[in-house]
Amino acid sequence: MEIINQNVIRKDNTLLSITHLSQLLHYVTGFGGFIVPLIIWLTSRRTVEGMNEHGKAVINLQLSLLLYIIISIPAILLLGLGILGLIGVAILGFVLPIVNAVKAANGESPSKFLTIPFV
Repeated sequence: MEIINQNVIRKDNTLLSITHLSQLLHYVTGFGGFIVPLIIWLTSRRTVEGMNEHGKAVINLQLSLLLYIIISIPAILLLGLGILGLIGVAILGFVLPIVNAVKAANGESPSKFLTIPFV
């Protein structure tokens, strides 16, 4: 009996873009912006070329945004600087997934602007 290794790596820029755009579920449903990209990344990181790099970028961005929110909430007491931080997090959380989705569609590496490398 012969066992054939069926691990075929395919190039799927559309799935990479969908992974980045699924982060915007926070703005539509209020949740899912972390769970859905995590599920896509974990299920296809070995079968899609570039998914591991883009998936790590998505998770690192989401964790960085969560950290920035946790830091900004107590900073509201300091002359309202936390409100500026929360506005910045909202803008960054909306713009960066779109930029990275366009980069993924073009076959480029994701932008890691203000992203802390956790994973």
